[in-house]
Amino acid sequence: MPDYLRLFALFGIVVVNVQFIAFSSLGSFADPSGDTLRDAITLWLVNGLALLKTYGLFSFMFGVGLGFLMRSAVRRGLPFGRVYRNRMIGLLILGIAHGCLFFPGDILTIYAMTGSILYLFRDWPVRRLVRVGASLLVVQALMAPLLLLAAPEATPDIVAMERAILTGGGFLEAVLFRSVGFAVIMPSFLVIQGTAALGWFCLGLAAVKSGMIDDAAHPLWRRARRWCLGPGVVLGLVGAALSQWGPAVPGVALTVVAAPIATLGYLGLIAAISRPPGPIMAKALAAGGSSLSIYLGQSILLSMIFSGYGLGLWDDVDRFTAVAIALAVTAGLMGALMIWRVRFALGPFEWVLRRITYFRIRV
Repeated sequence: MPDYLRLFALFGIVVVNVQFIAFSSLGSFADPSGDTLRDAITLWLVNGLALLKTYGLFSFMFGVGLGFLMRSAVRRGLPFGRVYRNRMIGLLILGIAHGCLFFPGDILTIYAMTGSILYLFRDWPVRRLVRVGASLLVVQALMAPLLLLAAPEATPDIVAMERAILTGGGFLEAVLFRSVGFAVIMPSFLVIQGTAALGWFCLGLAAVKSGMIDDAAHPLWRRARRWCLGPGVVLGLVGAALSQWGPAVPGVALTVVAAPIATLGYLGLIAAISRPPGPIMAKALAAGGSSLSIYLGQSILLSMIFSGYGLGLWDDVDRFTAVAIALAVTAGLMGALMIWRVRFALGPFEWVLRRITYFRIRV
């Protein structure tokens, strides 16, 4: 199931991120979409089906990863505290570099900071992890709409600067602009997204401790699929429609509230399709195991495609085309990693993170 989950999340998160790489990232959460009907429908589907949901899937997998890392450290007799500390430092380094160089909406920095809190919960029983995780998701659902709608609008000068830099500026200019944006948005992201991330971390760790993550046929996955998938998707689509075409306030609130419900439904759906794969799917799942390399590779390639120092397609294609490009880039990265994994056990960025994680630790 974790292999299928990573694959699903990688394709889901890129269709969200490309909306902020290929187009202006300075607009309000409730801005109307696009100039054409196809633009409007594309953004409605992205916001209704993927926005905040695939982020939840990634966050859930982070908690699962902590559980697996604990298992491995105990089995190999390694000092888990040092291993985990080094891993968070590695994620922080990669996250800051990613946010400043390629995509200010980086999630690795948030994961490194909130993941440090998760370490304190590592010995909690399953019930407490579930209760705290669910409570954090409720808190995020209550406060996020207010913070998102209260965000100040960018001034015309900043909007003009963004367009000038991302359509005609060089790499260093783009890096400076992204670095400033990364520093400005990170505090609010830590509050809004960090709260939900920590909640999903707790649920992911609980899934490992309870054995659910190793049992795709567990009754709770079936219940999640039955009771959460349909309502979560419908509520998400309704919320996205209201956000785009008004009234915005209930639309944003409904989009945020629907996200964890839909995410639970997606987890149940992924459990249903998690069956022993054929030869081709097995290679795709192995490539998806290099999710860090694919996630960072998505931003690196898409920023080159859309920025002025690359192909210069920023705000020059419609949203449907941008989504198609993003999916093609992800598929291409997976194909490249299939070839890479024939000779190497780890993806390139997984190798970097592993070197930092086990620095001065005998393995």
